[in-house]
Amino acid sequence: MENGTVFHFNLTMYVPIGPYRYPAFAVCFLLFTTIVSANLVIILVISRRTALHKPMYCFIAFLCVNSVYGSVGFFPRFLMDLLSDTHLISRPACFTQIYIIYTYASYELTILSVMAYDRYVAVCDPLHYHSRVTSATVCRLAAFAWICPVFSVGAALYLSIRLPLCGNKILKVYCAIWNIAKLSCVSTLVNNAVGLFLTAVTVMLPLIYVLYTYLRIVLVCMKGSSEFKSKVFQTCLPHIILFVSYSVAVFCDIFLSRIDVEKINPFLAVLLSLKFVMIPPLLNPLVYGLNLPEIRKHVFRMLACLKPCSLAIS
Repeated sequence: MENGTVFHFNLTMYVPIGPYRYPAFAVCFLLFTTIVSANLVIILVISRRTALHKPMYCFIAFLCVNSVYGSVGFFPRFLMDLLSDTHLISRPACFTQIYIIYTYASYELTILSVMAYDRYVAVCDPLHYHSRVTSATVCRLAAFAWICPVFSVGAALYLSIRLPLCGNKILKVYCAIWNIAKLSCVSTLVNNAVGLFLTAVTVMLPLIYVLYTYLRIVLVCMKGSSEFKSKVFQTCLPHIILFVSYSVAVFCDIFLSRIDVEKINPFLAVLLSLKFVMIPPLLNPLVYGLNLPEIRKHVFRMLACLKPCSLAIS
């Protein structure tokens, strides 16, 4: 099979569930609407409340924007496949899905990294926080978080598009670069080298940096009072939860791409694959909305205002 003849890819990890496809569709559609609605509420609250126009809350809003971006890029196609007997995806749609999912994943890590920097300065150098984390600094960090992944994912995607392919079966529920590289008719040595380098830059470096900042934060907390420790724990706990959950999801996805998926339980393989695109976007608004008093207070006020409006309309 030549490269020009591969017009569609076949996503072969979908498990036949017969009549259960409709309950599965309903659950996933409810999850999709919950993710989008919850993240939009957090974005709306932060953008409308002047008291929340601070670096930490701006980064939280960026995280929620990325959750909406990734979910909108993944769920519609996934919901269609749940109801379909065939799981063919066109070549342009496949590479578009790769771009969206991979940039979503990279954005998540870069945003978590700049949030770690913000918490590090706030805890370890509080007297210079407002002089170091200025509006200009937030803009530069935001530009770094949003622009760098575009180039790294674009480079990896370009190398994948150029590969001559000898098959069209992708053992996954969504398109992925490594799975397409396995279909190549030629050596993928360059792709593997570039992929490992970009993985180190976009995944390992942010993970190492976040671990380093929290090591420094822990060392500072050990010297502080119990009240100081409680305040730091309250503001840093949501970030730690999201960082750990996302790291686990990323390594589950990397693990799946490097093993023979056909040798493990198909339902487990699907669940591990979906964890990467479902759990972090759901946790982001829930963790921050429930753990940070300022956001929680404004969210409850907003919901309280919406209730009389809905009653008046009805």
